[in-house]
Amino acid sequence: MSEQALVEIRDVNFSYDQRPVLNGINMSFGKGKVIAVMGGSGCGKTTLFRLIGGALRPNRGEVRIDGKVIHELGDRGLYEMRRKMGVLFQFGALFTDMSVFDNVAFQMREHTDLPEEIIHDLVMMKLHAVGLRGTHDLMPAELSGGMARRVALARTIALDPMLILYDEPFAGLDPISLSVVGQLIRKLNDALGTTSVVVTHDVQESLKIVDYVYFISDGVIRAEGTPDEIRASNDPFVHQFVHGEVDGPLPFHYPAAKTYAQDMGVTD
Repeated sequence: MSEQALVEIRDVNFSYDQRPVLNGINMSFGKGKVIAVMGGSGCGKTTLFRLIGGALRPNRGEVRIDGKVIHELGDRGLYEMRRKMGVLFQFGALFTDMSVFDNVAFQMREHTDLPEEIIHDLVMMKLHAVGLRGTHDLMPAELSGGMARRVALARTIALDPMLILYDEPFAGLDPISLSVVGQLIRKLNDALGTTSVVVTHDVQESLKIVDYVYFISDGVIRAEGTPDEIRASNDPFVHQFVHGEVDGPLPFHYPAAKTYAQDMGVTD
């Protein structure tokens, strides 16, 4: 494993029953970097996410984090590894019956023996980092979508994780909130010295903040590179995805046995 890589994914294959999802995946996530994993729906991004978190085991290959192969860890080892990870779930997934303060404090109370006065100061510090110190007494239902996502981000960094996994962090956000969350991901990553993996469909916002990009298509890595390299890619799939083109390798029309003219009975 590279000395500077926190996560190494080597020759990973994974199938659900007989349906192959990932085939020969190789990735490396450097320490202190923000990495984007992109691709169309169903390409295997979420499966990769679960393999990194240890929720799934590869059929072949290995996922190594901080020098340890995830699927070789026992329950205790996996628990300790997950304590060093933060996860921002799609749409935030805040506990709706807890205040903002208690949402952010949850992991501190569950995984540490810190006294409440210290937890109080740490929670307020995390909320201040995302610009929401004044919301600590509010309930999730009182927050806008963008504010809720930022509270979820404060909860994600509660234990200063070495690795943060972001599952579609920009989904459902208005343009202003989307930009705010994007900049927070970058700034918090740099401040904490952590490694961030962003699984996303949002190409333009992601390319502003990440250091490296992997594109997955049909279970394989179709392209990889820096944001500038991805923007300049001549690969037809990558070009269509980056520029949001309607037709291309992913066709507008679903394949049909007959043409539209034949269905309508039109003859020359």
